[in-house]
Amino acid sequence: MLQVKLIVTGDDFGYCPRRNQGIVDCFLAGAISNVSLLVNGSAAADAAKLARRYNIPIGLHANLSEGSPVCEVLRTNSSLLNQDGFFHGKMGFRTALSKGLLNMSEVKQELKAQVELFHELTGHLPPHMDGHQHVHVLPEVRHVFAEVLEEYGIKYTRVPIEPGLHNCDWIPPSLMDFYLGVEEDSFNTVDVFTKHGIRWADIYIGLSTMGRNMSVSSICSALDSAVLQLRAKAAQGSAGTIELMVHPGYPSVPPAGGCGEGPDDFSQSWERLHELQTLIKPELQSHYKSRNIQLCSFKDL
Repeated sequence: MLQVKLIVTGDDFGYCPRRNQGIVDCFLAGAISNVSLLVNGSAAADAAKLARRYNIPIGLHANLSEGSPVCEVLRTNSSLLNQDGFFHGKMGFRTALSKGLLNMSEVKQELKAQVELFHELTGHLPPHMDGHQHVHVLPEVRHVFAEVLEEYGIKYTRVPIEPGLHNCDWIPPSLMDFYLGVEEDSFNTVDVFTKHGIRWADIYIGLSTMGRNMSVSSICSALDSAVLQLRAKAAQGSAGTIELMVHPGYPSVPPAGGCGEGPDDFSQSWERLHELQTLIKPELQSHYKSRNIQLCSFKDL
C-alpha cells in the first residue's frame, strides 16, 4: 500500500494566547503535526516558548496583510501601510498590488525581517515558510518570496492548489471567487518556486474544509480523493505527501489577540473551536490508520 505522509499545519500560531492554547491542545492530542507562526502576532513570543516546551515543529507564516510590520523602518511612511498605519488587509493588499502601489523592495525587506525575528524567537530558521492569507503566491510577491526562501535556504512552502475545489458547492460564491483567485495565482507560481529549488507537498487541502465547512466526513473525503490521485501518480512502493491547512483554537476575546489591531471576526467566532473539536475526534485518527497515512512535519521530509 502507498505510504502517505500527512502534514497537518495549524496556521496563525502566535495570534493570541487562546489560539496558542488551542493549537497546543491539538498537537498534544496528535491531531496536528506542524504549526505556522505569525511573528507579528501579539502572542508570538509565547507561541515560540510553547513550541520549544512541547517540541512542536514550527515554520513561518509570513504576514504582509494583517497588523503591523516587524521591520522598524517600515512602520512609518511605507507602501505596505494604509492611512491608519497598518497593513492594507487581505483584499486591500491585493487592490494596492493590482494598482502598482506596493514597493517590492519593501516587501522583501519585511519578509527578511520576519525570517530574522523567527530565528530570534525560536533559535533556528524556519524549515518551511508560507503566506498568511496566501499573499506569497500573488503576482510580483511570488518572485520576492522565492528569492528570500532561497537566500535563507528554506526548502519548503505551500502551493494552495486544491483538487476538486470547483465541485465544492457548499462554498458561497463570494468565497469561491476568492479561492479560485488563489488557485489561479498558485498555478502561476509553480514555475517561479521550481526555478528557485523550493518544494511543497504533492497535494494541498484546506480551502474546502475550513471553519464551518470542516467535518470528519469532509476531511476524510478530501483525503481519500488525494490518496487516489497520489496512487495514480506514484511509483510502486513510494510515498506521497499531503498538507492539510487548519485553523484550530479557542475563540479570541478582545482586546487580546491580533497582529497590532486586535483580533478579527473569524478569530472571535465559534469556527476555530469547531475546527479544534473536529480535528481531535478519534474517527479521524482511525481513518488515517486505515489508509496508511502517517502524520509528520515539513522537517521530517
